[in-house]
Order: sequence, then structure tokens, then C-alpha cells
Amino acid sequence: MATCAAFPSSADAQTPGVPGAASTRPRADAVIQYAVTVVAPTDVAAAVTSAVDLIRWQDFAEMTEDLFDRLATQAVAQASEAAATQGFFSARVDLAVNRAMTPVRVTLTVTPGVATEIAAVRIDVTGAATTTDHGKAIITRLRDEWLLPVGVEFRQRTWTAAKEATVATLAANAFAAARLVESEARIDPEAHSAALSVVLDSGPAFRFGRFVFNGLERYSTEMVRNFSSIEPGSLYSEQTLDDFIRRLLASGYFASVQATIDPDPAQAEEATITMAFIEAPTRRLEAGLGYSTDTQYRVSGSYVNLDTGGTGLQLHADARIETKIQEGSLRFVRPPTRGGWIDTFAIQLLGTDIENLRTTTSSISARRRALDERRTLAFGLGFYNDEQTPSGYATAYSHALYLDGEYTWRNVDNLLEPTRGWMAIVQLGGGIPGASTERFARVIGRAVAWYPLSKSNSVSARVEGGAVLANTRDGIPSNFLFRTGGDTTVRGYAFDSLGVAVGDAVVGGRYYAVASVEAVHWISPSWGIAAFVDAGNATDTPSAIDPVLGYGLGARLRTPIGPFRLDLAYGQEDARVRVHFSVGLSF
Repeated sequence: MATCAAFPSSADAQTPGVPGAASTRPRADAVIQYAVTVVAPTDVAAAVTSAVDLIRWQDFAEMTEDLFDRLATQAVAQASEAAATQGFFSARVDLAVNRAMTPVRVTLTVTPGVATEIAAVRIDVTGAATTTDHGKAIITRLRDEWLLPVGVEFRQRTWTAAKEATVATLAANAFAAARLVESEARIDPEAHSAALSVVLDSGPAFRFGRFVFNGLERYSTEMVRNFSSIEPGSLYSEQTLDDFIRRLLASGYFASVQATIDPDPAQAEEATITMAFIEAPTRRLEAGLGYSTDTQYRVSGSYVNLDTGGTGLQLHADARIETKIQEGSLRFVRPPTRGGWIDTFAIQLLGTDIENLRTTTSSISARRRALDERRTLAFGLGFYNDEQTPSGYATAYSHALYLDGEYTWRNVDNLLEPTRGWMAIVQLGGGIPGASTERFARVIGRAVAWYPLSKSNSVSARVEGGAVLANTRDGIPSNFLFRTGGDTTVRGYAFDSLGVAVGDAVVGGRYYAVASVEAVHWISPSWGIAAFVDAGNATDTPSAIDPVLGYGLGARLRTPIGPFRLDLAYGQEDARVRVHFSVGLSF
């Protein structure tokens, strides 16, 4: 490692007004003020700034000449070590001090030289993970996901993170006692290369044993267990445990849920899971104001009782008044059954005034949904009474006793904000003859996929379509017909503005299709810019579907409640630019 430090002598600074006269060096205990400038590439400069004491102490009000000299002496070595953490093990460091300026000007120049690249990686695992197909698959995965593969530049922070990630991957997938046994980064400064080696001990495979629940006062342990799909004796999985916790938090019963596994290898066959709960208040009254580009201004209110009758039965009373939609509903939600089913009973009144079509729909329904979010079966029965009035036309009345079922597949890395994987849903239903104005069947299919092209670029695609199988749309409640357009369907068009034209109104059709492709470039881990193209329409016959295009640019922000989207879209059919924004995953 080559380093060079340049310190001016007392003759380097001249006394003002006396040419050629040498200045007198200040006393060692004299107070000095100085400012440091770092000249280096951005990453190296950041590392140097945080590591060099001379820089970190430059605002110290009682800095003395003696302390300054000691810090300056150490600065070269500290800067060299900081550059090494960024993979530059042969960096040249120059330190210059200009005492002719006030405050004293210090310039720290770091010339990195050639970066050190990873030339070889060896990851060895011992323990039970090497003896089973499950363990071997996890070992393959941690090698494939190793953060410093051959060919990339060495970084000390990434090296530390890579070792931590390998242990965490094993620990999250049955091997809770996994540990790092040995690690080495062998650096060759002349070849500018690094050979990395890691040895891990997986320990035994852990299996779910008994659960210990702390903090439960209002709710029974049986009710809590019913939120879990974990089978006793199954291999421990951090993801499975996280799914359990997420369901408990999403239920509203709890304000906080934490879980830990006992990593004692002696108890691996029946590992104890300890869960700590903080129960949420049972009653909640909320009110709010809002705005969306689809339905515009909103006033809403809700009342929730999470423990009606002391049985865990939830009561949800909601009301909202928007520019285009008015809705009131009353829902009763039962806690999960032992078999993993959640039952909901609802009464709803919904009125809309969209694209010169006024509708009023009242309904009473019952629905059962499986607990598992990744493979979810749901089915229900409801009676719907509907009135729809296109502008300038008479009101049409209809009703239906509707029976339906749906199945959802979610194969994604994150249920709230996916970055890789796919989701799909199929819905089948129909109006029961004799109890419906018109006999009909209904089918809907949706699919969306996410694929990361690189660390900072990703692409997603969405397709969906539906059909109402009947001789006519007359006599079919409006909520079973299709309109599209808006924030989450075809951007560039007003909400539900794409459908069947009846005079000045747009009514629902019996068929619809929508497709979208979007690319996102992430400027930082939390926000990025997007480009998208949407296409879709709704009509009364499949052959008449003429997809209209919408395309544009948008901003993306990752938030705790899901992605925030702000889009500027051009609707080619309308030759108009619209602003759209939405929050959360729409599926």
C-alpha cells in the first residue's frame, strides 16, 4: 500500500507584510480551527468521512495544536483503511495542510487505484443441512444468492452482509441454530483480487413443537391457534411463522405480535415457539376525508367492535359519501374455524353516479374464505336488488340470487409489495334460475407477474378479462356487468368510462378485457420512475371489443401500506392527459 503525507514546515507560511519572514509555529496548547476537504470518488469519500477522526473532530471548539497534529498523523492510515473497505487496497493517500488560511485548510486526497475484484468464492456447509433434499436446496439457494459473486468488486460492508445473509437463510429455513464457523477474505494487492471462503454449521433441522402464548387476556389460545396453518412436527420456517403473525395483525385483534424460536439444538425435534401479544382496543370509531382521481372527494366514517358478545365476533359498520359513489355496509366477521375458514355476513347499500348512469344496489350476502393467502379458496351466496337509470332513459329493475366461487394463487416474494413472482385468480358464478330476473353465468380471470431485470430495474405485466354468459344484459344487476378505465385498469381514461354507450350514458357490458405492461427504474430503494402502456375496453359481444390505449409516465414510492403510484397518462382515444394516483396492491 502506497501512501504519502505532505505536512508544510514552519517556512511554508509567510508572515503577512514581511516578505521572506518565517511565521512562528503556534503553541501546542493553542486553539485551532480547521476545515477538511476530501478529494475522492463518492463512495470512497463517504467511507473516509465517517472513518477519519480528523474529519469527525473538525467542529470541536477546543481543538488544540497538539491534538490536531496527532489526528493529522493518524488520518493517512485511517483513510487507507477506509479505502480498503471499499475494495481499494492499494490506494494512495495525500494530506496537505495550509496554515496560511483561516480556518486552516486541510485537503485529504485519496487516489483509489485499481479496485479489488472477487476471483474465487467457496461456501462450505456442515451439519444436518447436507443430509436432506430440503437442506441441500437451501444450501444451493444461499450459494446462488451470495452477495459477492466472482467478478464483482470487493466491499467490506457487503462482505459482512453476505456472511450474515447466509446464516440468516439457513436459520429461516429449518436450521435455527445455524452459525458461522470460519470466514476468510484473502486479498492479493498486486493482483487486485480477493478469494473468499466461508464455513457454516447448519446444526440440526428444527421442527415446530409447542406454542407458548403470553399476553392473552380477552381471546382464547384456541382462537389464536386457528389463525395458524402450522402443523405440529413440520419443519420450522420463518416464512410460515411470519404468515401466522401477519394474519393475527391483519385481523385487528392485536396491536402487536412477536414470536421467537428456542434455538437449543437439544430441543430441535420439538422446538418451542414463544409468542408475545398486545391486544388492540375492541372498539374503534373513525372518520376521514379523502380524494382519489377515480371517485374524487370522500367523507367516510366507520365503527368497529372486535369482540361483539365476548366471542371474538367482529362488527364493522362503514359509510362513505364520495362525489360518484355512496355506500353503507354492515358486516359481521367470525374468527377462523379450526378448519381454517373465515365467515363473513354482510348487508350493503351502494349508489353510484358515473358517466351519466345512476345505480342503486342493495344486497345481503354470506361468504366463506380459506385462511391461506397463497392458495385461497372462497365461495359465497348473495341476493342483489338493483336499479339502474341511464340519463334520458327509464329506470331498469333487476335482481339475482348469485352463487359464486373463486380460487387465488399467489406465488410472490412479498404479499404486500411483490417484486418477483405472479398472482392469478379465477372466479365462477351465476344467477340461480327462478330466483333471478335473468339466468346468467359469469367468469373472470386475472393474472399479474413481476420480474426484476436488475437491482434497479423491474417490469410487470397484467392481463384480465371477464364474460357474462346470457342472451342479453337486460335483467342482470349492474354490479355483475363490466365497465373499465381509471387508476387501476386503463389509465388515461375516467373511472368506469369504458363500456357500452346508451345515449349519453356508459353502462356495463357482458365482456371486458384489459392488459398492461409497466417498467420501473428505482432511483433509490424507496422510490422510482415508471413507464407504462395500458389497453382495454368493455362491450356486449366479444367480437366488438376494441381495446383503447393509454400510456404515460409515473412515480413510485414504497410505503408500509403498499406501493404509492402517481401517474400522468395520455388516453389515445380521448386525446386527453389525466392524472391518476392510487395506494396499495390492486388485485
